Amino acid sequence: MKRSFCCALVMPAAAALAQTSQRPNILYIMSDDHAYQAISAYGTDIGRLAPTPHIDRIANEGMRFDNAFVENSLSSPSRACTITGLYSHQNGQRQLLEGIDSTRTFFSELLQQAGYETGMIGKWHLMCTPKGFDYYHVFWDQGTYYNPQFMGQDNPGKYIREEGYATELITKHAVEFLDHRDKSKPFCLMVHHKAPHRSWFPAVQHLGMYDDVTFPLPETMWDDYATRGSAAHTQKMEIGDDMELVLDLKVDSVGAGPVNFQKTIAEYGRMDASQRQANEAYFGARYNWFQQANLQGRDLVEWKYQTYLRDYLSVIHSVDESVGELLDYLDRHGLAENTIVVYTSDQGFYLGEHGWFDKRFMYEESLRTPLLIRYPKVIKPHSVCTAMVQNIDYAPTFLDYGGVKKPKELPGRSLAPVFQGKKPANWRKSLYYHYYDYPAWHVTRKHDGVRTERYKLIHFYGKGGVRAQEENKYQNTPGTREYNSFQWMSRSGYVENDPDIDYMELYDLKKDPHELNNIYGKPGTEKITKELQQLLDNYRQQLQVDEY
Repeated sequence: MKRSFCCALVMPAAAALAQTSQRPNILYIMSDDHAYQAISAYGTDIGRLAPTPHIDRIANEGMRFDNAFVENSLSSPSRACTITGLYSHQNGQRQLLEGIDSTRTFFSELLQQAGYETGMIGKWHLMCTPKGFDYYHVFWDQGTYYNPQFMGQDNPGKYIREEGYATELITKHAVEFLDHRDKSKPFCLMVHHKAPHRSWFPAVQHLGMYDDVTFPLPETMWDDYATRGSAAHTQKMEIGDDMELVLDLKVDSVGAGPVNFQKTIAEYGRMDASQRQANEAYFGARYNWFQQANLQGRDLVEWKYQTYLRDYLSVIHSVDESVGELLDYLDRHGLAENTIVVYTSDQGFYLGEHGWFDKRFMYEESLRTPLLIRYPKVIKPHSVCTAMVQNIDYAPTFLDYGGVKKPKELPGRSLAPVFQGKKPANWRKSLYYHYYDYPAWHVTRKHDGVRTERYKLIHFYGKGGVRAQEENKYQNTPGTREYNSFQWMSRSGYVENDPDIDYMELYDLKKDPHELNNIYGKPGTEKITKELQQLLDNYRQQLQVDEY
C-alpha cells in the first residue's frame, strides 16, 4: 500500500507520555442515517427481523447508550460537531453544504500532537481538507455506492475512481491503515460509511435479501399532526408524497430498457457491466411487478414503506459485515483489549414514524442516535447507559483517554465517568438542540429547543419560503453550493410560500413517548412551560446563540 503522510504538528515534550503504549487506541465507526430502530441490540421489531449481529457485538461486549442525542440532526453539521466538539453556531456549519470554520481546532490535531497516529477514511463531507490526520482517504462529496472516487495525500485535490462497493472499499482501506500504522503509537482511526444514506443501493450480493420479510408499520405511520404547528404540515419528507419512485425506489422505465436511472445517474452511470446487469435485472423485475400491481392510496404508501426498508436494511447488512471484519482484525492482532470501539450514526432517521423518512426535526427519531461503545479495560459487558449524552461529548472523551486536557471552549464532557456503569450526580439533566437548514431539501423549518429526561420544548421560528434566504449566509453568496442549490429550489417551486412562524411545542415524553400530543398552552402546563423556557433562555445566553 502506498502511503504518504501530512506533517504532524510538533508535539510538546510533556505530551510524549511514558504511558503512550498504555493509552487506548480509538476506532470510531460512524454510518450515515443509521436509525437506532434498525439495530437489533436496541430490541426493536425491525432489528429482530433484520439483525445486526456484528454491531450488536459491541453492545454485548460493551455499553449500549439509550439516551444518546445529536446537536443538529443533519449530516455535515453533525460531523462538524463531532470533529470540533462545538455546537453548530460555534463551528460555523449550520447548513448542509458550507460553513465549517476550518481554523477551529479539530480533536484529531490534538491527539496527533499527543503522539497518536490518526486516520480518516470514507465520508468526510465538510468542504475542507481533513486536518490532524496522518492518513486520510475520503470520498468526493457524499460518495457513491458503486465505484466511488477517493482523495488522499497521494492525490491531494484530485479524486480518483476505485472499483468496488463503497462499504467494502472503506473497510479495505481501514485494514490497510491498521496494517501499515506505526505500531509504537496508539491510533485513532475514524471510519465513516456512506451507507445507509439515500438512495439505498445494496451491494450486488445483497440485492433483495429482505424481499420475503414484511416489516410492521410504525404506530405513528398515519400521524395527521393534528396538535402540531405548521412545520409538521409543510415538510417534504413523507413516504407517501415525497419518496420518489425513481430516485428512491427505482421503479420507472425508459426506452427499451427496464429501468430508468436518469435521476440516480451518480450510481447507474458509475456501474461496470456486471454491476449494471445485476441491478437492471433486480430493479427491472420490481418495476414490472409494480406496473402490474397498479397500487393506489394506502396500499401504495405501504408498498413504498416496505420497499424502502428492504433496500435500506440490505445496505446496512454490508455495514454490519464491515464492523465484523474490523472487530475480527482487532482480535487477531491482540488489539481488542486496549481499543475503544465506537459505533454510531451522524444522527437518527425516520423509518416510517409519523409517515416520514429523513431526519432534521427535534422529534425523538431524528434527535436520538445509536451509540454503542466497547472498551474491555473499563466497560463491563452488556452494560446499558441511560444518562443523556450528546455528540459534543465525543471529542472530550477521546481527548480524555488520549491524555489531552480538554480545551476550555468545548461545551461537552468526557463520557469516562458513565463508562463505569453509573450516572454521576452532576451529570447533565438537559440538552440543547438547534436546526438551521431552511429553506432547503425537505423544507424542515428552523427550530431550537431543550430536552430534559421527561419533557421537550421546541421553538419553531423564521421567515417562510424564499424570504428566508436572507437569513442564511451562504445562500446569499453567489458561487457557493448553498446559493446554487437554493436557486434551483426557488426556480422549480420546491420551496413554497410558507408562512413566517414563531411558535412553541411541548411534549411530555413519559405520557406521550411518540410525541403525538403537543400540550403547549394547555391548562396545567404553566409551571413546566415556565421552567423549560427559562432553561432554553439560559442555554441561548450561555452559549451565545445568535438566532432563534
